[in-house]
Amino acid sequence: MESGERIYCCIDLKSFYASVECVERGLDPLAAKLVVADPERSEKTICLAVSPALKALGVPGRCRLFEIPESFDFAIAKPRMALYMRRSAEIVGIYLRSVSPQDIHVYSIDECFIDLTPYLHLYGTTAREMAAGLIGEVRRETGITATAGIGPNLFLAKVALDVTAKHAPDCIGELDERSFREQIWPHKPITDIWQVGPRIAARLAKLGMHDLGDVAHGDIDLLYQEFGANAEYLIDHAWGLEPCTIAEIRAYEPRSTSIGAGQVLPCDYTFEEGRMILREMVDEAVLDLVDKRVVTGHMSLHVGYAAQPGASGHANASRKLSRLTSSFEALMGLMDGLYAETVDPSRAVRRINIAFGALEPEGFATCDLFTDMEALAAEHRRQEAVLAIRERFGKGAVMKGISLKEKARGRERAHQVGGHHA
Repeated sequence: MESGERIYCCIDLKSFYASVECVERGLDPLAAKLVVADPERSEKTICLAVSPALKALGVPGRCRLFEIPESFDFAIAKPRMALYMRRSAEIVGIYLRSVSPQDIHVYSIDECFIDLTPYLHLYGTTAREMAAGLIGEVRRETGITATAGIGPNLFLAKVALDVTAKHAPDCIGELDERSFREQIWPHKPITDIWQVGPRIAARLAKLGMHDLGDVAHGDIDLLYQEFGANAEYLIDHAWGLEPCTIAEIRAYEPRSTSIGAGQVLPCDYTFEEGRMILREMVDEAVLDLVDKRVVTGHMSLHVGYAAQPGASGHANASRKLSRLTSSFEALMGLMDGLYAETVDPSRAVRRINIAFGALEPEGFATCDLFTDMEALAAEHRRQEAVLAIRERFGKGAVMKGISLKEKARGRERAHQVGGHHA
């Protein structure tokens, strides 16, 4: 390894949710036929995870429950997000026995990047040997199988994981710039490549580019015309380049921040029922603002309708606020007005997303001549009291009466993580 060159590995926990459920049941995660899904939501619910044995039979990882043939004789595990988070933390703890926290970037609950550079000389080992040691420890201590990709930058490590590791006997893929061009330039489909989704692939196909080799040797002017500044990322990745490091990711501070919430509703909701859900969501988001001691100057709303032939599937709106606030009464009134102006009352609602942006520290809160300062202070004290109760007794310990109404979601969601059962 040349001076200044870095070596990264990207480790993925194979079919993580399904593997955790198999281990909990004393089953072999690689042999058992199991899916993680909530059958109570209907047979159309999307599976969170599918075990490798079912994938080998052709079942896609994000299928709907009814799409799996009953002849496969598979088990269904209800999602347990709190359990998966604990197991993920335990596995990161295994990595931390060998590497420092500043050399790990946790990318998702089942995937992380590790900068191996400082440890290869320290432990007198190669990158492949060290990656094998880490995934071996995970397997021995948790029963969960992991795969890894190795490369001189984060992008090559991720592509090695996603594309070449699955064909390696030891489940470890390895790429450098030369092998990347030999193996990945002609690889199809291009959507196997990190950050190239179906929409980007379709736009590239319009330019006659169907793999990364085409992008690397394509017309740069056409790429910039189609993708603007984002063409630079595509071109860099087509040549196996990625300047960003884990240290830079850890040091990054976003220029703007926001707080948001979203949920897919379990059935069709009327206009007024959707408004009830909106009120619950604003209440939770405002408590988050107060907890983080910030105020907002911008709000946005997205509502998805139930499918209807020949009609738009969603409605969107946003509004810049005249003052910075974290008051529920003020924000609910404004969001309710946005909902009334934007949402078609004749359409059934299936999805609601809200966001509060342009956040500033609560010391920057503003008011106008009509603001009742005493009422505002009293409301803030109530919000802080609710947060204190929830901190001690749990999120479901106290909530507003609206959450007791039929088809309200607050009570159920208080016991969920990421929209799934904890």
